[in-house]
Amino acid sequence: MTTLICGSVAYDTIMVFPGQFKDHILPEKVHILNVAFLVPEMRREFGGTAGNIAYNLNMLGGRPLIMATVGQDSDIYLERLTELGLDIRCVRRIPSSYTAQAFITTDQSDNQITAFHPGAMSFSHDNKVSDAGDIRLGILSPDGRDGMIQHARQFEEAGIPFIFDPGQAMPMFSGAELLEFVERASYVATNDYEAQLLMDKTGHTLEQLAQRVKALIVTRGAEGSDLFIAGDKISIPAVKPERIIDPTGCGDAYRAGLLFGIERRLDWPTTGRLASLLGSIKIAHRGGQNHHFNGAEIRLAFDRAFGYLPW
Repeated sequence: MTTLICGSVAYDTIMVFPGQFKDHILPEKVHILNVAFLVPEMRREFGGTAGNIAYNLNMLGGRPLIMATVGQDSDIYLERLTELGLDIRCVRRIPSSYTAQAFITTDQSDNQITAFHPGAMSFSHDNKVSDAGDIRLGILSPDGRDGMIQHARQFEEAGIPFIFDPGQAMPMFSGAELLEFVERASYVATNDYEAQLLMDKTGHTLEQLAQRVKALIVTRGAEGSDLFIAGDKISIPAVKPERIIDPTGCGDAYRAGLLFGIERRLDWPTTGRLASLLGSIKIAHRGGQNHHFNGAEIRLAFDRAFGYLPW
């Protein structure tokens, strides 16, 4: 089964501040905030929600198809995706723009300050879900505003179940618009902070929102995650990582696990545990796409973590 991954393909410039932001930001002076952080460590990574999700799903043995827009500086990224065996026929190049760029500063407590330039992502509405051909499952992750609205409608019109993953795109939409996304989607996935924003903006509780979809998933970092399904709440434990290096892309890895579980028709406790495992593997590596595994290795790691084979 081919899974359509709608979202961003972006470069992440990651800078590490060897201290804590809280020691340099004065709460009583935030109205005149003017701070600079010395970041001796800097690196550039391949990222973006669609790139990260597809990277993980591909290693699991899924068949992701990336739908995104990139800019004039995208050659090295597209070459890499091709070398990895990923399907990029629905990636559109916008010659007049740069590829989306995230500039992320992380402190020693894994807090992050991010500046994001959307660039070619703003042209995501030029892509159409119908361009992807025979698709049975999809995910709508952060992308250009118009593209997200358009793709949600196209998924629904085509009868394709999809995960709505608002992520950092949440502030672009009103409560009514977010509720419309939920109504169109089959699944919703957020972290705990995004879940609170979703409740605040829509005026609905998580339980009420969950009634509108097959499953609503809320990740809670080291506290695990919760799946709201058919009136029940399933708590999924976090998997202790080998080490904690970089949280960038952990949510995308988790979502790849969800997609794989849905595609393979795994039960929800297993799907949630697989997603949790992928997040723990990712956090032990820098960047969103520098960890490696295959299907056999994941099955063994799952068995070690949970005491049974997932498939």
